[in-house]
Amino acid sequence: MGLFFAQFWACQEDERDTDNALAPAWAKEVVWYQIFVERFYNGDTSNDPRPADIAGAYAKPLPVNWKTTPWGQDWYADDIYFPALDSSKDWNGNPINTFDAKLQFRRYGGDLAGVLQKLDYLDSLGVTALYFNPINDAPSLHKYDARNWRHIDINFGPSPAADQEIMAQENPADPRTWRFTGADSLFLKLIDAVHQRGMRLIIDYSWNHTGNEFWAWQDLLEKQEASAFRDWYWVKNWDNPTTDSNEFDYRGWFGVATLPEIKETQALDHAADIQAFEGNIYSQAVKDHIFAITKRWLDPNGDGDPEDGVDGFRLDVAAEIPLGFWRDYRKVVKELNPQAYLIGEVWWKKFPHDLLNPAPYLEGDIFDAVMNYRWYRAARSYFNPAPDSSSAKELIDSLISFSRNLRYGSSLALMNISSSHDVPRLSTSLYNNNLYKFDAKVSQDPRYKINKPDAYTLRKQKALLLHQYSYVGAPQIYGGDEMGMWGADDPDNRKPLIWPELEFQNESEHPLGLDRPSDVVVFDSTLFNYYRDLISMRRRYQALQKGKLEFLRDFEKQGLLVYRRTWEAEHLLCIFNNTGQTKIWLYPSAKADYKVVMSSAAMPERREDGGFDIAPLSGLILSY
Repeated sequence: MGLFFAQFWACQEDERDTDNALAPAWAKEVVWYQIFVERFYNGDTSNDPRPADIAGAYAKPLPVNWKTTPWGQDWYADDIYFPALDSSKDWNGNPINTFDAKLQFRRYGGDLAGVLQKLDYLDSLGVTALYFNPINDAPSLHKYDARNWRHIDINFGPSPAADQEIMAQENPADPRTWRFTGADSLFLKLIDAVHQRGMRLIIDYSWNHTGNEFWAWQDLLEKQEASAFRDWYWVKNWDNPTTDSNEFDYRGWFGVATLPEIKETQALDHAADIQAFEGNIYSQAVKDHIFAITKRWLDPNGDGDPEDGVDGFRLDVAAEIPLGFWRDYRKVVKELNPQAYLIGEVWWKKFPHDLLNPAPYLEGDIFDAVMNYRWYRAARSYFNPAPDSSSAKELIDSLISFSRNLRYGSSLALMNISSSHDVPRLSTSLYNNNLYKFDAKVSQDPRYKINKPDAYTLRKQKALLLHQYSYVGAPQIYGGDEMGMWGADDPDNRKPLIWPELEFQNESEHPLGLDRPSDVVVFDSTLFNYYRDLISMRRRYQALQKGKLEFLRDFEKQGLLVYRRTWEAEHLLCIFNNTGQTKIWLYPSAKADYKVVMSSAAMPERREDGGFDIAPLSGLILSY
């Protein structure tokens, strides 16, 4: 039988891969684990948030009976203070009378002590790089609304009150006055502990906007045009002090009042369409401040050796910031640590159908990689019979098109993201048949399924995961997916992690009062072991980390996705069946010494004719 190979990403250096343009070698070898600290683990209850700590995130004042939520409470059960929110409004003037809106006030007390206490768990899973959602000081649960960028959130460290006293003695605009708080010091301890285990660590920042509690914004609100920071933000109109009304108006990120936007050299409306654009940040003072924060965490002790610092940054809403700034930013980062990893959130061009081509950001002068949303949406359409379902041919065509104009080194360093804090959890995404991220929660579609996904979904999930760990790019786990967690889009994707030693109430409530099954919430050790086997497989084979990929297109008419990964003497065949039929895999040479590396379903036995039965909705990796 003749085979047609569609080869792409030939395994040789690209002429654009100069020393300064190359992604760090380690970024192509790791398995990422994403940590949303507030929901990870509460290792120190003494630092749990107080009402004053979260004021300014969504509304003022907070209900007088506000308190943190018990870790094991039914996610969909009301907190005792929820009724008091019915008469409140958020910063945009919207009433806080829906379950989703009220959830924004919840805090569980996750902190850095909890991460330190669970490093053994992460080690046992096998992950080798940690990606932290923002940990800068901020009132919200997500921390993209910074009060300041220079310190770790006070409730993530051991001494919130003392940290506030330290910050009060500093001049936020003068790095020479900055000190390390208790939370900062604990983070440095965490960096060291992570590095001691041979892991890497990156942190998330959004230089596109601050929170409305940010020190420079507060100064601007008070002093208006007289503020030294008047050029930091997009101000549309200043207040006229001679009138009784407040004429002050400004740009918030996508209209969100609590996220005032940093001013750039040109004003673009990203609401209709997002695309790469030239320009820079308007104020040099803002840039200098950002660079000072960046240097602070790349080399905390300032001795020129970045070993005590973070291993890079994930940059939020990167496509909404001018390319000129990112080029300057890369130079600052790489001068301090050439092995630092820069990854951009380059996502939507126009929601919900068009994803942005990341090529302009991956020429070697901006980012090392981007979060590979394009891979996941295409793969989901193959493994999940959703409205945008695709055949093997359509998936292969999509994956090949994604590789065009991308350097091979960048492709290997992409973070292949299967779920996150911004989309439904992987299991729930595959449990529902909606478009990717569209109408992905009951507040948008009451029919959206929020209960525990079924065995059929688990089968799809395991097959897709086997594809993720055998495909080009570094796999990512959103913390909790490996535990068997489920959840719709934000905020339901931000449940507290279901650690095996903790007890959880059944999920039995529905936010719309509808009927639903009562689901037991418990750690899934079988799924955890499957993830661990996937990670072990990827770490064992260099071909899966940096090998060439070739599609075998003869099999796409049968519904099979088949590709080969090779590196030196390593040869792997990766076979996936998204159909409801058992396929007989017959490779041309029945005498070849094929060995089963891993299967997403029951381990197949080799037939006498040299073939394998590929179970429906499953994947199989063979070595030869």
